[in-house]
Amino acid sequence: MALTLLIFLLVYVAMGFGKLPGFMVDRTGAALVGALAVMVAGGISPKAAWESIDYASVGMLFGLMVVSSAFVVSGFYSWTAERVALLPVSAPVLLAVLVGVGGGLSALLTNDVVVVAMTPLLVSLTLARGLNPVPFLLAFCFAANTGSAGTLIGSPQNMIAAQQLGLSFTGFLAVAGLPALASLPLVWGIVALIYRGRWRLPEASGTRAGPVVAPPVTLDRLETAKAGLVTAVVVAAFIFSDWPRELIALGAAGVLLINRQIASRDLLAQVDGDLLLLIMGLFVVNAAMAATGLPQELLSGLRATGLNLDDPLALYLVGGVLSNVVGNSPAVMLLVPFLTPGGEAEALGAALALGTGFSSNLIVFGSLAGIIVVEQAAACGVKISFGEFARAGVPVSLACMAMAAGWIALIAA
Repeated sequence: MALTLLIFLLVYVAMGFGKLPGFMVDRTGAALVGALAVMVAGGISPKAAWESIDYASVGMLFGLMVVSSAFVVSGFYSWTAERVALLPVSAPVLLAVLVGVGGGLSALLTNDVVVVAMTPLLVSLTLARGLNPVPFLLAFCFAANTGSAGTLIGSPQNMIAAQQLGLSFTGFLAVAGLPALASLPLVWGIVALIYRGRWRLPEASGTRAGPVVAPPVTLDRLETAKAGLVTAVVVAAFIFSDWPRELIALGAAGVLLINRQIASRDLLAQVDGDLLLLIMGLFVVNAAMAATGLPQELLSGLRATGLNLDDPLALYLVGGVLSNVVGNSPAVMLLVPFLTPGGEAEALGAALALGTGFSSNLIVFGSLAGIIVVEQAAACGVKISFGEFARAGVPVSLACMAMAAGWIALIAA
């Protein structure tokens, strides 16, 4: 038990810091090494380890990643970023359009893929217009995180929570869609207020070392239409059929991988394999920890103090805090096995999705989308410091969290 606890703690230290201190082992590596370590140490048998992995959740996530990747290789994301960034509108209006596009796309397609695909072009195009790219990138990132909280397919943690709690697509949308939609005006208003009068780059900023030329964007309309049709069929099947969701997603992936124009390796190259491995490793580590009985004892102690995770509002707050410590998906994976939803399954699903999604804008490391935006902006010569991210992220998170807390209390009443 002691060795399993030590391995578990080391794995989640790596989740919090982004790597295991003192080693070149990132989150995915820590999850995999941790899974192997608990098996070698006897904390879980190899058979039980395989059985602990929720292949339905992993399969659905993989399938939907392939669907989203089809929009990457077709050029749709880059084309969208170019069309939006070149609109002949004022900076505040452009910000509003970006918030709407970021939130909308992330609700239908995996938010991290959307952010990866569009960030570099947004940097280039805003610089080409002489605009300060920082407010636009931050608002786009914030909207991607909050908008994705509204649907079952918006983010990996939503998929895991919905699969584990047995939530339907429409049931999830009914409890999470409205606050996710309401978060977008909050994101726009707060970022616009913070950056009012600072829309353009100062001459001496040094951000742009030379002329910025936006890369040419080519849209494959046929492949985009095909991906759009497949996405529509997936959503319709989620809503109107009782087929297993993972089979729907995997079937869609299979259809898109059979292609005469685009190589399957190009499509699969856009899939976040590291995230899939991280999730599988955490399933094993968490199962080994659960087998010790310590989490159950801890939860009993928490209930004795009045903190009951089966209360949607309590789960909402705990999930929000925990996601900023270990990350969104690890937080959901830690919490969901110990919930006894009963008739509160949809409220608990909304609490997890909104808590982890809305709080993730607090700091850079609160979400993978935040890390992606900061790192890709830096690669393009635009620095977004921890402090600048937090100056906008903290008020956005607090405002969205307060709004959603009222909503959770209402639906749980």
